[in-house]
Amino acid sequence: MRTKTVYKQHLLLKQINRKKKDMYRKAKQYGYTHTLVVTCSQELDHLLNQYQGMFPYQEVG
Repeated sequence: MRTKTVYKQHLLLKQINRKKKDMYRKAKQYGYTHTLVVTCSQELDHLLNQYQGMFPYQEVG
C-alpha cells in the first residue's frame, strides 16, 4: 500500500513539474495574463492541491 502511494506521489510530482515548465513557456511567449497561461496556472493549482491532499493535515504551533 505504501509503495502505491509513493508511486502516485512521484507521478503527480512529474505532472506538476511538466505543467510548471509549460506555464513558464506560455507566459514567456504570450504574457502572464493570456488565457492560455491563466488556464495552465489553474491546472497547476489543481495538481498542487491534489498533491497537498495526499498528506495528512498537521497543525503548527
